[in-house]
Amino acid sequence: MWFFYAILSAIFAALTSILAKMGMGGISSNLATAIRTSVVVFMAWGMVFITKSGNQIGNIPGREWLFLILSGLATGASWLCYYKALQIGEVSKVVPVDKFSIVLTLIFAFLFLKEVATLKVIIGAIFITIGTFIMIL
Repeated sequence: MWFFYAILSAIFAALTSILAKMGMGGISSNLATAIRTSVVVFMAWGMVFITKSGNQIGNIPGREWLFLILSGLATGASWLCYYKALQIGEVSKVVPVDKFSIVLTLIFAFLFLKEVATLKVIIGAIFITIGTFIMIL
């Protein structure tokens, strides 16, 4: 089931880039990010209410709050940078560089989460790196 959601995530992420570039026209990338983020916040809280999972909020330990807040800050910084890059660059060049985050995420997962760096994953990361650089040259 995770693969189904991952595919949907990829489809929606692809649409995000195209729709964002089309929607920015003559407005600030920061304003575009704020509008997009407002919609995301509405959707996320909507899902919390629909799934009735809001009652879990009081049970979140302080350490998890810290990491969720840091993740939110990283997401915000990523989105602000991404929208600025989309505004001034070509989607076909910005997206491959942005998706290089896959390789960085793997490195961080190996270092901080102690996930196993299998040969298959390392080879895949090398191919992603090569592909990223081929696409932006």
